[in-house]
Amino acid sequence: MKIVTLDGYTENPGDLSWDGFKKLGETVIYDRTKKEEIIERARDAEIIYTNKTKLPEDILKKLPKLKFIGVLATGYDVVDIDTARELEIPVANVPTYGTDSVAQMVFSHLFALTRHIKHHSGEVKKSRWANNPDFCFWDYPLIELTGLTMGIIGFGRIGQATAKIAQAMGMKIISYSGHTKKVPGIDFKWVSFDDILIESDILTLHCPLTSETEGMINKYALEKMKNTAFLINTARGPLIVEKDLAESLNKGQIAGAGLDVLSVEPPESDNPLLKAKNCNITPHIAWATKSARARLMDIAVDNLKAFLDGTPKNIVNMP
Repeated sequence: MKIVTLDGYTENPGDLSWDGFKKLGETVIYDRTKKEEIIERARDAEIIYTNKTKLPEDILKKLPKLKFIGVLATGYDVVDIDTARELEIPVANVPTYGTDSVAQMVFSHLFALTRHIKHHSGEVKKSRWANNPDFCFWDYPLIELTGLTMGIIGFGRIGQATAKIAQAMGMKIISYSGHTKKVPGIDFKWVSFDDILIESDILTLHCPLTSETEGMINKYALEKMKNTAFLINTARGPLIVEKDLAESLNKGQIAGAGLDVLSVEPPESDNPLLKAKNCNITPHIAWATKSARARLMDIAVDNLKAFLDGTPKNIVNMP
């Protein structure tokens, strides 16, 4: 059995091991694969793993030996799910590996926006503290999170993990989601989409990208938010209309944004958010702690073992 990983570098840049896959079959790992290289590299593969290399209909139909697709991520929109189902090729994702890492990134961005640590550290190194007449100084408002309202759009595993951290910090929690159900252990309330925009001091996005959620944070939504509010996105870039967010930040309609994802990754040079006021952007790394990637690797191997044993799990495209 031949196993081909099309883009293994981001999952394992050298600090993890591929041995789990190698024990299951002949394994070939490519750091990166261009679309025009996929057919040649995967022609004889029965198993393909991909992270962000797309597998559209025209590619899938040219891989007659393919029996299983593993996605080295939670999101699986890189695979044409309908075509894979038609070809009876199961697609497995890794749904739980990065929950804590992504939730913690929310607060990394939030602290950057509310305490401006990098800025003040830089000013210290410029001798502003040494030359200051007082024992301390700050030139940005310093904001305490206790008592503020965090609005969470999407209340799955990551949304709930984020809520638990917020709750431990004394924040009030409200949520908007397509599914309203009781969640034990978290003190929060369900609200409407308009209300979460109006009431949130911090709005954080944790919903999937669908036709309904694409562009949900647009000019209309941003105008409803407080001018002191912060927006955090560690989910999917296209949830936000980037032009509208940039205009909102530059006008002071909201106080700031922390983004780990963009609509086009890496961003094009004309992306308006690159020059927007009080907008921090990280390069899609919320998921990428070594601990999370190690869990991802282990679960991906387990997914393949389960498929080979005839008990597939984490399949996203089969009844």
